[in-house]
Amino acid sequence: MATLDIFRTDAFRCTTMTTAVDRIGYVPGFLGSIPGLFIPKPVRTTDIWIEERGNTPALIQTSSRGEPVEGKAKEKRTARSFQTLRLADKRRITAAELQNIRAFGSESELKQVMGEVAERQAQMKRDFELTMENWRLACVQGKVIDADSTVIYDWATQFGQTKPDEVDFDLDNANPASGAVRKKCNGIVRTTLTNLKGLGGNGVEVIGLAGDNFWDDLTSHKEVRETYLNTLAAAELRTGNAYEQFRYGGITWINYRGSDDGKVAVGTDKAIFFPANAGIFQMAYAPAESFDFVNTLGLPLYSWVEMDKSDHPKYADVEMYSYPLPVCVQPSALCSAKRT
Repeated sequence: MATLDIFRTDAFRCTTMTTAVDRIGYVPGFLGSIPGLFIPKPVRTTDIWIEERGNTPALIQTSSRGEPVEGKAKEKRTARSFQTLRLADKRRITAAELQNIRAFGSESELKQVMGEVAERQAQMKRDFELTMENWRLACVQGKVIDADSTVIYDWATQFGQTKPDEVDFDLDNANPASGAVRKKCNGIVRTTLTNLKGLGGNGVEVIGLAGDNFWDDLTSHKEVRETYLNTLAAAELRTGNAYEQFRYGGITWINYRGSDDGKVAVGTDKAIFFPANAGIFQMAYAPAESFDFVNTLGLPLYSWVEMDKSDHPKYADVEMYSYPLPVCVQPSALCSAKRT
């Protein structure tokens, strides 16, 4: 019969469990699946520093041969520090649960207890991944938002930038002007690229995440349908296209599928736009609050077991932590739209 003493073996050391949690099956989130959208930035400290430089290109005035060269004024630089955040959760294993774990066949007590721990780690990892997807969704809108919808950081405010006004796509117009939707798309693309100030070069892709009503009206819009009627994609117009994607007006449109409870979602009548391949989103990871990881580069997840410290221990808590901070350095390049 297994006892709580089994958690004092090397199998449940901090470093061992942190390594093991990385082998649990990945719980996908759409924004987390876009290659290179969020650049991971492991750091050794609890704070991160972000430097701003005024490096906007400027026109050069002509001058006569032999005249002294004035040169460009020295760049102004500012650096600001931001505190990484903590996500923490735990699952408890009690002495009563271990009471029924016995060694039988070829399976050892240790192996069975490790299975119990792995199951709880998998449960927590799903919650962590959902939380991180919620953070990524907020970050592509220029903010860091907590689970209770509290705004932790508004990057536009932090960096003194202004986000573009919301665009009305007027999708319920029974008699829209010719090319109206494409013009709206062109405006979104131009605003995004202009406000990137050259970041990402020519490899930038504008992605639009649409809520359900926005998506349905967009894909059923006369202008959009007529564009596809004579293409190989026309067959898709005759079938359902929920949670799919297509390219139109220079934008990769995606019907974003959020959580079933609607807490992680794009507003049903809304759409949000952000640039991929521009390098403006970063995810910092700070080290865990444990002597085992002091001054080491941060990891996405940490896990260990915390024992009941009473004279007669009755439980062990399987804990999981993360110390991230999602950052958007160019929130002025983020656009939004409403259905009508």
